[in-house]
Order: sequence, then structure tokens, then C-alpha cells
Amino acid sequence: MRYKNRFIFSVFKLVGLKVFFFRYRYSIFDIINIKYLYRMEKALGIDFGLKRTGLAITDDLGLIASPLLAVPSEKLMEFLIKLIPKEKIKLIVLGFPTSLDGSDTHITENVRLFKSALEKQFNLPVELQDERMSSSRAMQVIHQGGKAKQKKNKGLVDTISATLILQDYMESYEL
Repeated sequence: MRYKNRFIFSVFKLVGLKVFFFRYRYSIFDIINIKYLYRMEKALGIDFGLKRTGLAITDDLGLIASPLLAVPSEKLMEFLIKLIPKEKIKLIVLGFPTSLDGSDTHITENVRLFKSALEKQFNLPVELQDERMSSSRAMQVIHQGGKAKQKKNKGLVDTISATLILQDYMESYEL
């Protein structure tokens, strides 16, 4: 019984609710309706890099983060200018790189400048999310998914990293 509750809790943690299915006897439709009332806005996750930038996006209800694609960083702004109005993005979550001890890395200042450029260009809130270890977690996900040969595909690693950054933000989002 203990493992059953743990599984149920992890399912609801994924959805963003801390309610046990059996204890309160909600159906899954009730939970989706509750989540719909308190949903997050449609968000875009960005794992910024000097060469490539990984992008991820939530579904229309803001429940699930999915990988989108990797874009060469020099073409990123023109791609975002087309994407954000088309997808009706209301929030941008930008991965904020710091070293393990919390100090800035070689790319941290570039991310701060990119954040201010995004805020000026799109007039949307841009949230910074800690991205420590996101690339190594992405490689683990790729390996566990049976795509061990694709670990060297840097674009795939960047898109999965962006998805993990966005998912981490969504999990920290309190109702």
C-alpha cells in the first residue's frame, strides 16, 4: 500500500497537485478541471548556449513541458519573433547557468544580457531557473530512453535540457 501511495503522489506531483486520488476520491476528470482553474500560462523554456539554444514549450494548459528544437544562437531572436506570437507564449523560462558553488560561469553574463533583450523585445515576464546539471541530466534521460548513440547529438541534449529546465520551473510553481 505504501508504494501505491508513493506512485500516486508522484503522478499528482507531475500534474502539480498534492492530492491523493484514493483519499479524497477525485476522479481524474475532477483533477484536470481543478488544474485547469489554476493553470499556468503557456511557457517557453530556453537553454541558451553560445552555439546552439535548446527550446521547449508547454501544452496549452501549461501542464506538460515538451522539447521543441535546437536553434543556432545567431538565428535565435528572429526565430523567437515568429514563434512567440504564433504559439501565444505568455511566459519565458530561461536557464540560468551557475557553477556548483553558485558563482557565475563564463556564460552567465550573456544570459543576463539575453534576458534583458527578451524583456525589451517581447514585453513578457522572463523567469530565471537554475540550470545546474541540466545537460548531464539530459544525457541520462537520453541514455535511459535507449538512445545511447544519440548522446553526442548536441541539439538533442540542448532540447532535453530546455525541457528539464521548464519542467523544474513548473514543479516549483505553487498553486
